[in-house]
Amino acid sequence: MEVILLERIEKLGQMGDVVNVRAGYARNFLLPQKKALRATEENKKQFEAKRAQLEATNLEHRTEAEKVGEKLNGLMVAIVRQAGDAGQLYGSVNARDIAVAVSEAGVAITRQQVGLQNPIKALGLYPVRVLLHPEVAVTVTANVARSEEEAKVQAKTGKAVLTGAAAEGAAEEPARPRKGKEAEAAEAEAAELAAKFFEEGAGPKTEAEAEDAAGKDAAAEGARQTDAEKPAKKGKKSK
Repeated sequence: MEVILLERIEKLGQMGDVVNVRAGYARNFLLPQKKALRATEENKKQFEAKRAQLEATNLEHRTEAEKVGEKLNGLMVAIVRQAGDAGQLYGSVNARDIAVAVSEAGVAITRQQVGLQNPIKALGLYPVRVLLHPEVAVTVTANVARSEEEAKVQAKTGKAVLTGAAAEGAAEEPARPRKGKEAEAAEAEAAELAAKFFEEGAGPKTEAEAEDAAGKDAAAEGARQTDAEKPAKKGKKSK
């Protein structure tokens, strides 16, 4: 079905564009929400007659949304839920929950403006996109925790607060790879120990000598194994 967009629709087009969409999408969303008109010749003429007014109204709404976005962008809202030791929620956090939390923080929004693809099912910090206007979107952070106190800890550390065995497991992180000055310091320390080792006569003094010594050791070991595998020699038969 061809429709005329009355506002910008993400991944679809700008105001005034005539686009082809599925009939169900048009009938169930675009047309009842007054985001588009059927692309009939009559509607095209009516749109062109009102284009200037529609663009002015859109600009006004966008300016208001940008002002609200300056206050809302980067906002973190705490959402308290019960959860197990591993951080899994007894339930979930959905778009409506986030809309309520943001509205309680001082900016009224609806769940339709919350761009949450899937419900949140674990403790932690989650960036969520909020659409204030077809051309204005901001990001808020949902801080899902067991309590306001844990939410403060998560906001400070950037990690979910776990308990019990889950917390112990999370603490056992692999060694962080060394970079920059740390790596240079480690190499210098290793070189110093190697030099001391060589000076004390505990090993070869050059890399070439080390390789030569290693080759000789390997050859000697191979010879020992060969001798051990040979069967005992029998006396020679007399002619």
